Amino acid sequence: MNPPTPSSNATPSVILVGVDFGVPHFDSGLEELGLLAQTAGYRVAERMTCKRRAPDPALFVGSGKADEIKMLAQSTGATEVLFDQALSPAQQRNLERHLGLPVNDRTLLILEIFAQRARSHEGKLQVELARLQYLSTRLVRRWSHLERQSGGIGMRGGPGETQIELDRRMIAEAIKRTKERLEKVKKQRATQRRQRERRDTFSISLVGYTNAGKSSLFNSLVKARAYAADQLFATLDTTTRQLYLGEAGRSVSLSDTVGFIRDLPHGLVEAFAATLQEAADADLLLHVVDASNPDHPEQIASVQAVLGDIGAGQVPQILVFNKLDAVDPANAPRVVSDTMELDGHPVPRIHVSARTGEGIPALRALLASHVPAASHAAGEPAAAGLTEIRSAVP
Repeated sequence: MNPPTPSSNATPSVILVGVDFGVPHFDSGLEELGLLAQTAGYRVAERMTCKRRAPDPALFVGSGKADEIKMLAQSTGATEVLFDQALSPAQQRNLERHLGLPVNDRTLLILEIFAQRARSHEGKLQVELARLQYLSTRLVRRWSHLERQSGGIGMRGGPGETQIELDRRMIAEAIKRTKERLEKVKKQRATQRRQRERRDTFSISLVGYTNAGKSSLFNSLVKARAYAADQLFATLDTTTRQLYLGEAGRSVSLSDTVGFIRDLPHGLVEAFAATLQEAADADLLLHVVDASNPDHPEQIASVQAVLGDIGAGQVPQILVFNKLDAVDPANAPRVVSDTMELDGHPVPRIHVSARTGEGIPALRALLASHVPAASHAAGEPAAAGLTEIRSAVP
């Protein structure tokens, strides 16, 4: 039921479909969905948008628009259709029957990317849990090809019904096992946090919209080599290192976390609770923003919404407007550091470029001003300030 894996012979081509229900953040150009599709290994054949007051219960877009999508797929040779919104199991099944093509939504597309990018044992467990929870609601679609007998005397149903019950039970058991394994990871992280607290460690977490440059900023601050790329969800696994701030005379713990995105599937937020807990337990958040993206106000709002969902809404923040080198000179900020109102409160803001290093010294000074003085040996720098504390997972 996953999107087809790109092969060396052919790249699957897709039609992107978005429906404007009057929400303020509707992506009329389907730019973000297109980036997600390319990240997952698809080629975008065509894009289609339409307006509706409400989703069609059966086909989401209505029969007329579904016919248009079918003709467009035939003319472009597209092999799949991707919707920018979440589809119900019934809508997904009906669309596939109507179009004669696989149909997937934004949620499954993000799950596919996460499955491709997860590297650590913990990350793979979290993706597997989210995938199982997603599939558990779509058994009606998975087994629609099986026979469904009404049954005669002494019969409890046909083989299709029996298979659905079996599959539902298998998925439920797999979800239970995965949750138990993740619970162990959660306990281990709690132990690591208690150890940091005993060492009087000040914890800083990088958060922000995906592709805002968090990993590049992380590498620039601690001279690390964490994977960074100009693509969505380049980083899934949390990496933590010690950062020595000479101005404060002590080291702090700096963590690079998974990026957020608009309409992040609730199942992923739930599955990544152990990883996202790093942000909720931090003493300070560096909210990294892509200053060159014209939609950055909406991206900031999306990140704030997720932070509220995971219990990190009250953690102090510094807004780091990154990619200063990519900002149009006409829109370049007049000052490097100022304040910006966020959720009704003034928040420190600083403009930097992780790529060129511009503004990084000012950011370090700003961080030092938010860090309390060391109470004991915690003020001494770890070896070269670069000791890595990667999450150890059983």
